[in-house]
Amino acid sequence: MSIEIKAPSFPESVADGTIATWHKQPGEACTRDELIVDIETDKVVMEVVAPADGSLEEIVMPEGSTVLSNQLIARFSAGAAGTAASSPAPVEEAPTSAADQSDVSGPAVRKLLHENNLNASQITGTGKDGRLLKEDVLNYLKDSAATPAAATAPTQSVEASTGPAHRTSRRVPMTRMRSTIAKRLVSAQNDAAMLTTYNEVDMSPIMALRKQYKAQFEKAHNGTRLGFMSFFVKAAAEALKRFPAVNASLDGNDMVYHAYQDISVAVSTERGLVVPVLRDVEAMSLADIEKGIVGLATQAKEGKLTMEEMQGGTFTITNGGIFGSLLSTPILNPPQTAILGMHTIQDRPVAENGQVVIRPMMYLALSYDHRMIDGKEAVQFLVTIKELLQDPARILLEI
Repeated sequence: MSIEIKAPSFPESVADGTIATWHKQPGEACTRDELIVDIETDKVVMEVVAPADGSLEEIVMPEGSTVLSNQLIARFSAGAAGTAASSPAPVEEAPTSAADQSDVSGPAVRKLLHENNLNASQITGTGKDGRLLKEDVLNYLKDSAATPAAATAPTQSVEASTGPAHRTSRRVPMTRMRSTIAKRLVSAQNDAAMLTTYNEVDMSPIMALRKQYKAQFEKAHNGTRLGFMSFFVKAAAEALKRFPAVNASLDGNDMVYHAYQDISVAVSTERGLVVPVLRDVEAMSLADIEKGIVGLATQAKEGKLTMEEMQGGTFTITNGGIFGSLLSTPILNPPQTAILGMHTIQDRPVAENGQVVIRPMMYLALSYDHRMIDGKEAVQFLVTIKELLQDPARILLEI
């Protein structure tokens, strides 16, 4: 029986998608719910799976094609035996051999394999049950570059290492998601009256609090670790209540004030920077926030975020400090009117009660849209976050 395979239904904010990778070719056997193709949109990568046991009959839309919502992309033969059925591999050996990359690797790994024309069977997976990890592919590429195949072409190898041929370049098309990110960043700078105000915060109180209660917190909340991010998210939520303009967005000539705090947390992935949303942060505990951030970050890196998890934030926090950034100017995430930038913690001399002391300090940056937020509000908002962080008890007491 022939079944039409169609693109998923895209949300209203997504006009179309691009066929990124076909994981099955015509004639190949598929099992029910096995990944067939990845479709990349402006925000997420959507996976299409086999509707039943059978084989792929025909690819209607090849890789790189632009597809609309519910558009026909392939035909599938249910119950038909494919080429893979003639020589089945032992079930217990499949994970360790990593022969089928669609079963043992995530979207990030499959993309890396596709871009470098590699087969998963060439690489030994070090993940659970032989799962192929991103690091396995990167290490393989690094080792391959370090040890050229001199045995098959010794003369060419010498020429490549000493002559102009050694200076190679690789051209890779910009992914749809990265292209969209680039357009949004340029648009944010061109359309908004963006300014940035800076301050610094003494992290000693939070570091002492974490050191004192870290083990108890982790035990009480089933292994959830107490990090810095939850304090910043909670402090931001409290500050947003006091300064509604910072928690607002622009819709044409209308200013939309939100009575809730949905905070977007920037996550760096292989495909680019994404900003999944923590909903109703004002009602969440520190443990809930930590669990939410870990869950969203894991989904982002595995390419599993949904459209709903990427939309609707009222304020954004980005942490360049995890990469060592000392000071930066974050760019707005439209239609939001402000974004908080965190940076690395560094011991610096500061004046305290007339004495010079060494304290672990962090620079904070708040970029904001001056069309919506006055400088006074922006500075007071950032100072409020600073005060809450330097006296964490105020976060819990909401004072």
